[in-house]
Amino acid sequence: MAHIIPFKAVRPTRDKVSLVASRSYQSYTKEQVESRLRDNPFSFLHIINPGYRFAKDVVGKARYALVKNRYLEFKEDGIFIEDEKPTYYVYRIVNRDGDVFNGIIAAASAIDYEKDAIKKHEDTLAYKEIIFKEYLKAVGFNAEPVLLTYPDNASIAQIIAKVQKNRPEYEFTTTYRDTHYMWLVEDDQSIQKIQAEFEKMPVIYIADGHHRSASSFLLYEDLRSENPNHNPQEPYNYFMSYLIPESDLKIYEFNRLVKDLNGLSKEEFLIKLDAWYRIENRGKKAYKPSKQHHFSMYMDGEFYSLYLRKSLYKFETALDTLDAQLLYKTILNPILGISDLRHNDRIEYTNGKNDIVDVKSCVDSGDYKVGFGMVPATVEQMKQIADEGLTMPPKSTYVLPKLRSGVTIYEF
Repeated sequence: MAHIIPFKAVRPTRDKVSLVASRSYQSYTKEQVESRLRDNPFSFLHIINPGYRFAKDVVGKARYALVKNRYLEFKEDGIFIEDEKPTYYVYRIVNRDGDVFNGIIAAASAIDYEKDAIKKHEDTLAYKEIIFKEYLKAVGFNAEPVLLTYPDNASIAQIIAKVQKNRPEYEFTTTYRDTHYMWLVEDDQSIQKIQAEFEKMPVIYIADGHHRSASSFLLYEDLRSENPNHNPQEPYNYFMSYLIPESDLKIYEFNRLVKDLNGLSKEEFLIKLDAWYRIENRGKKAYKPSKQHHFSMYMDGEFYSLYLRKSLYKFETALDTLDAQLLYKTILNPILGISDLRHNDRIEYTNGKNDIVDVKSCVDSGDYKVGFGMVPATVEQMKQIADEGLTMPPKSTYVLPKLRSGVTIYEF
């Protein structure tokens, strides 16, 4: 049973939201951050980059304290308001490619995460979990929802469609040409119905935001143990999430780029590949696979198709069917000697939202010797892997939608 509840968001005023909302900090170049901080006094980047005011990089606990100060200043200046009653927030994104995402921003249960009613499919790094937990604990808010997905539900879809007939509270288009809309679900009957429908779901799945989920759970453990009057209604029992139906989720692959052939010549490498794959040289014509267990490879100015020799490969778990895992088990680890995908600097990744020609450009630059492309994982694969308690290799999925930070804020 999934406990998905409404909450009272802190959020920008209608006239400021387009100025406040920002992408994830890591997605900006240094020059982009500088220009936004210089030219836009309302950007959420001012909160998470508090040292800008002093022309100084501030780190650790000193930064956390300044982040909290900047946040409180935004509230004091009336840039942020807080809703008076717990609310679900219907959120719609129409991106520059015409993809449409409809979902609900709400609070998901940390206890459900602990009990595996919220399932994960990726490993997390313990040190990252702790760092972000300490950040959350110090600042007292979270501004970036975890992306969760649930089985398509006719009743929830009906409520979303009904709410969207009203004028949205927010409607703004970003410089990235994505248009965002948000409505408040304010009538009690709809709120109760949404909550009841989620409670009928035995499990839901993390689509994106595994570290944020893990850190929120650690925060819940800390604050619960420190509170002698702990009760189930405390805000830290939950974490902010954006829940979308499975049919709205869009998954792209991550292509692999490798800097060398592990001491092999091109011919020796191809001979080793032949043990696992039927190989066809496609020449200069770009080749992108269209089926599972088919891969594209670009090396030395030419494209190759690789078709798995299935009689040699054992499919024993849901993870074994995942192309990112298959590539690791047949090529990256045994032939190219890359055993640790997370920490080996010989491998890099480029998301499949970019064309396969992006792989070609990277290899042609001379920075990489070979590149591999594959088809994306499916939502069903992601769920099966999570259901079996397994985890995907790093950079197995590039998931859309990506939400803006600072549009809704969850305090605890």
